[in-house]
Amino acid sequence: MKDSLGERGFYTVNFVILTAAGLVCLLPLLHILAVSLSSNTAIATGKVSLWPVEPSWRAYASMIEGTNIVRAFQNSLFITAAGTAFNMLLTILAAYPLSKRQFYLRRFFTLSLVFTMLFKAGLIPDYMLVKSLHLVDSYWALWLPGLISVYNMLLLRSFFTAIPEELEDAARMDGCSEWKLILRIILPLSLPVIATLTLFYGVAHWNSFFNVMIYINDSNKYNLSVLVQNMIQSSTLLTEMSNLNPEDYQMLTPESIKSASVIVMTLPMLVIYPFLQKYFVKGVMLGAVKG
Repeated sequence: MKDSLGERGFYTVNFVILTAAGLVCLLPLLHILAVSLSSNTAIATGKVSLWPVEPSWRAYASMIEGTNIVRAFQNSLFITAAGTAFNMLLTILAAYPLSKRQFYLRRFFTLSLVFTMLFKAGLIPDYMLVKSLHLVDSYWALWLPGLISVYNMLLLRSFFTAIPEELEDAARMDGCSEWKLILRIILPLSLPVIATLTLFYGVAHWNSFFNVMIYINDSNKYNLSVLVQNMIQSSTLLTEMSNLNPEDYQMLTPESIKSASVIVMTLPMLVIYPFLQKYFVKGVMLGAVKG
């Protein structure tokens, strides 16, 4: 069946708008990448646009040698991996029982969790609580306050509710315990929404900035977001860098170092997203079938 003239027109306009929106997001990133790979002279004379001029990896090599970006990268990986694992574990354990109609207190706990989405104590009580638990300067201060996102939990609960109960009844008749049911039946069927929520949690932890600034005082524990922000705001970046050769000092500009740090921070998410993108739309849509 051929598309009507109106449908073809809609698809064309939609394609043009989305392409323009994609270019608006992509072109600044290409410019930053080009600056990070260009020479000092090309940057100073404004010759760099979307392609590197006199390409060189000097900015990346000097940044790795002269800053704590390697340590910050490792810290970001640890914060993201551990935090996402904790988030997904607690989200699954909360969403599964709340998806069962026979759970007597299902409505009470669901409304209690939704209440926390509408009313929050605020920044000062949160900090006082974290400090009273002696979690300041610890990564647990980043993980514990947000172990469960209520929105993500409700999304996963809706997905679990949409799974036919006949599958669970058949598994129980075959002698499957509740934990085996979750691990071998429920979770494999929920792979799209689990991948989607993992992406949500992972991006949030990777880009974590405000909480790190509040709760982490040791600069050796900073993640990439905080380190890159400090580098961007620094007016004497090159003089602050250690192990920088006089030759490198003459060949580099602060703009190239800052651009390189932005690329290093952005690249991991850009690499991971295509592998999860096929689950992303499917997971959100299927999780919204039932409320």
